[in-house]
This record gives sequence, C-alpha cells and structure tokens, in this order.
Amino acid sequence: MGSTTRTTTGGSVGAYLLHRAKPHLPPWLGVGGLGLAGTGAHLMWADSVGAGVGLTLSAVALTGATWWAGRETSAQRRLHSAITVAAGSAWVTGAALVGPLSGALPDAYLMGGAVLALSWNVRMALRTSDGAAPESADKGLLAKVGLAKARIGRTEVEPNRVTAALALEGGEQTNDDVARALVRIASALDLPQSAVRYQPSADSARRGELVIVPKDMLGEAQEWEGPSLPGGSIADPLVIGQYDDGSPLMVWLPGDPDAGRNASHFLIAGGTGSGKGDAALNLQTEILSRRDVVMWLSDPKAFQDFRPLLPAYDWAVEGGTGSEVMVEALQQVIPARTGWLGKHSYRQWSVQAAEAQTDPAHSCRPDRTACRCPGMPYMVAWMEEAANTLRQLGDDAFTGIAQEARSAGVSLVVSLQRPSYDQMSTSTRASLPSVIALGCDPRDEGFSLPESVIDQGAHPGAWGNRKPGYCYVVSGGIDPERYASPGRTQQFTPRAVSLMETLAQWAVRNGATADPITAGAARAVAGRAYSGRHADTTDEMEQTTVPEQDDETLTGTLLDPEDASVDPEQELPPDGQRDDAGGLFGTDTGRKPSPEEARQLFARALDEFEAAGQMVVGPKDFMDWCDANGYSRPWVSARLRDAAMEGRLEPTSTTGRWRIVPALTPA
Repeated sequence: MGSTTRTTTGGSVGAYLLHRAKPHLPPWLGVGGLGLAGTGAHLMWADSVGAGVGLTLSAVALTGATWWAGRETSAQRRLHSAITVAAGSAWVTGAALVGPLSGALPDAYLMGGAVLALSWNVRMALRTSDGAAPESADKGLLAKVGLAKARIGRTEVEPNRVTAALALEGGEQTNDDVARALVRIASALDLPQSAVRYQPSADSARRGELVIVPKDMLGEAQEWEGPSLPGGSIADPLVIGQYDDGSPLMVWLPGDPDAGRNASHFLIAGGTGSGKGDAALNLQTEILSRRDVVMWLSDPKAFQDFRPLLPAYDWAVEGGTGSEVMVEALQQVIPARTGWLGKHSYRQWSVQAAEAQTDPAHSCRPDRTACRCPGMPYMVAWMEEAANTLRQLGDDAFTGIAQEARSAGVSLVVSLQRPSYDQMSTSTRASLPSVIALGCDPRDEGFSLPESVIDQGAHPGAWGNRKPGYCYVVSGGIDPERYASPGRTQQFTPRAVSLMETLAQWAVRNGATADPITAGAARAVAGRAYSGRHADTTDEMEQTTVPEQDDETLTGTLLDPEDASVDPEQELPPDGQRDDAGGLFGTDTGRKPSPEEARQLFARALDEFEAAGQMVVGPKDFMDWCDANGYSRPWVSARLRDAAMEGRLEPTSTTGRWRIVPALTPA
C-alpha cells in the first residue's frame, strides 16, 4: 500500500517537473543541434574554401532574414532573435572550417551556448505567471473590442497624437471590422468618439493605421483676429481654424494643375447652434481679403451675420426674387467667362488670368501679339441658407452651375442646415464634393460626409450643437488622412465687428472689381439689379444719378409719345375729369383699355419692374395690375408669352417664371 503510494507520488512529481521543464527545453535542444551541425560540417567541408565562403554568406543571409521576419514583433524580441541566430551561425561556420574543438570554439560553445539558452529561458519565465502568458496591453485592448487576432506593428508617438500600424487576420477580418470597433476602442480608452479614427490602406483590405489623439486641443475657442494673408491671392490657402493637433485648418478654392487639384465648390452643413455662421465668416473674410476675387452673396436672412462686410461684395441680394435673378445671371456669366478664358488659352483660371493680358501666350488676337485685355478675377457665388432658394427655384437650381462653373473660374458655396435628399437633389449634392460638416443630428451624418470618411471615425452627430465650430473638412488639397480629423473654426465675437468693417473698406479700395465680361453678362440678365461694387465709376450704363432735366429735354426724345400733346403750363382739370388716382398706370376709371392700350400698359409694367430691379417675373407678380385694369391671370400669361416671342422676356429654369431682357441690351 505504502509502496504504491510512494510510486504514485514520485511519478506525479516527475511528471509535473517534466511538464514545467518542457517549455524551456527548445533553446537547449537548439544548442545541442548547433554542436552536431558544426561537427558534421567540419567532416564534410574542412578543406573546402568554397564551402567556407558559402557558410559565411549563409550566416549573413539567415541573420538578415531573421531581422526582416521580426518586423511586426516587439523591438526587443526582434533584436534578441537576430543576435541568437548571428552567434549560432558564426559558431557553426568556424567549427566547419577549423574544427569544433580548435582554439576558443569549445569554450565559446559551452559558455556562449549556455548563455543564449538561459537568456531565452529567462525571457520565457518573465512572460509567464502561474503557467499562463498574459496579453500585452495592446492585445488586451484589441481583444476587448473584438479584434483579438489583429497585430499592432510600427507605432509613432507625436505630441498629442499616436499612430499605430494595424494588421488584421487574413481571411477573417477586414478594415470594415475596425471601422465598426472604433467607438468601442474610444470607450475602452475613455476618450471621445472623435479622438479615435482609422485610416485604411489603399493597397490592402486588412491593413491600416489607427490614430489616437488623447487630448482635445479644440476645447478652448480661438477668437478671430483678422485674415491670414491680406492682399494675397485667392490661389493661396485660406485658413479658417485649426485641427485637434494644433495644425492650421486650410482650404483652397481655385484649382492647381501642378498640385493635381481641381477647383472646389463647397457645401457648408450644420444644425442650429453648430457654429455655421462663424464658419461662413471665417471663409468669407479670407476670400474678401484677397486681391484677385469678387464675391456674390444671396442671404435670405437679410445679411444678419454679414452686414459689416456688405461694401466688400460685388453683388448682394436678400433672397426671393433677387436670388432668382442672381441664379439666372450666373447661368449667363459662366459661359461668358469660359469663352474668355478659352480665347486667352487658359484651360482653367490661374493667377495670371486676373492680371492684364500682356503675355502673347495668352492673347486673344489672331496674330498672337499681346492683346492687353483686362484681367478676369476669380469669382465666388455664395448661397446662404440655400434651402429657401432651393424651395423657390427647385432642387436642381444649382446643378448646372456647379457642373460648369469650375472651368469658368467660379466657385459655388452652398450653406444650409440639412443637405438631405428632400432639400437638395442627388445631382447637386454630387457636384459639391467639398464640405465643411459641422455638428448635426446623428441621422444626418450621411448627408454631410462621404461614407468612407464616416467609416474612418468622423461623426459630426456626436457634437450636435454642444460644440459650436467643431467640424470635419473634406476638400481637394487636404491630405485624405485628415478628412476624419476634427477641426474648429475661429470664433467671431462683437469685438470682431470693427475689424470686419475695416476689411470691407480695404476691399473697396484695394480688392478686385468685376471684369467687363462678367459685369456685361450680369447686366444683360439683371439690368439695374446688378450694379457692381464700383458701379458709379465704371461706365455710363452703370451711372445711378439722373441728370437735371430742362424744358428742352422734356420736349426731346426722353418725352413719352402719349404725353407729347400735354402742355406742362396748363392747369390740371377738375377732379371729376382727371384719371382715377387709384389706377396703377393712370387709366381712366371704369374704362377697359383697348387691346393696343393693354399691350402698352403691359410693356410699361415690364419697364417699371426693370426700373425697380425685379428682373424675374411671373403671373403672380401682376395680381395688383390685373385687379387695377380688369384683366385675368390667363390674359397676363398670354402677354408674357407674347413678350417672350418679341425678345423682351426669356424663360428661366423655373416653370412660369420669366427673365426680363434689359431694354438697352439687344434681345
């Protein structure tokens, strides 16, 4: 009984010791194998010079291969492995050439081999605890978020930014798995969702870079202190804020063929309280501070945010019919500008196009001598609160403009709260690839940002209106790795008003004015509604003052034919004999005009609309006129069609709306 117990106990102890010793045996077995390999090699190649050279090269190659294979392991393990392989292969080479028992080789084998084997035993012992190898902190984190088989490689640590290469398990995990795990990684690290993002590799579906920004450097708002480059070119970068790592947040509008960048149209999207107004002011003040650009502005909010800048705009309207006229003018300005650029051999707008054309290479003359034509400044058309304009004109109002404007040196900026499909057509949204996406409802993220950027970790819905000015910017000229990096625009406080007014006056004195091609095309559509920033100094068509009239003028060509028989010195008739003062055009009370008189009245009505700057009209604009003159809406619609056939009106892109052709412009 006792003998059996002792045998069992002894067997159990031996089995336990053997079990614990097994993990430590491979290094010692490797040392023994080296001795046998060196002895055998000596017997075969002791007198061979070629074998010595081959063994030496093999040792170098094996060491290099070990170093390369360990590139995704820790630096310590990689170095330890390379040293072990180099020492072992060097001993085998020496033993093969001179014999394993020659010189110091036996001592090196016994002492060096034991040291190498023990070093691996110590390394293994340090990694174990109660027989279980613990995971590293990185592996533990990845295991928590469902990426246990992923491997973290090269890691770069910068101030407030950690970038780690990530390799996923082939055939089992993809970059999409990392995108879905980002919020869990942020939770495990106790960081906001926007602090963790992933940049997938363009060459692999299972590799990318995990970026972690532990400290939010955007928490304290930065006040606007003025434009970044007053007097510079619009081709230079526009600084509108900073990224979360402190670097400047910059965008570009014109294209640059050398940099491979196309001209940009921008969508500015953000919910109420997200800081959309400040984002617009950042971009507008940068634009208006440049020397070679003009801006048109449509703002249905009556310039609530932009009033200090009003003198700087080439043309500004408050929405409604004014915006309708501006959109129609843009549709005429774009082909006119494209034609001018083409005649002067510009494939797209460049800084040189804004200057007088003194270069024969950009001459419009057949003989290719310098034409000295005035330059064409860059142009920005800004549609603020564009949802109102889209509702009035239709969701395709900007589609054609956005698709054609780039080649004309025109950038379109559309600002609205929610760029959803019921606000903006898919075609128009696709024509506005550049976006400044501020805080929004989480359900609207997909309307503001491309899906690929959201997959990288961009989530403006996480901010809502709690972090005004926070934004993501997607645009040409910006490194795609920055698309998912949050930034913050500068804040405009009441202290900025006086500086904005100063900037506007600087623009009036030093900024660009519309070139003759742009101004002429705008006037051909908008007539007096477009005057240009320096309308009082350009040409006679833009004069706003009316010369003093004398009797000779009144009897000349400016006198209405129907008033030719009126004696200005004659007393007015009694009240009963005069025209009814309530009639819109002075027609007699109770007398319906003849067809010819009605046509004349209608023509005068168009003249009055033009004089008032309302260049787009429809039947609803004649309701008062119909009431005063006893005509129906169908009759007005018929007269509108007649006027279009005569060249006085042109149809717009909106059904039932007509554009008045200015009287001084050939139809």
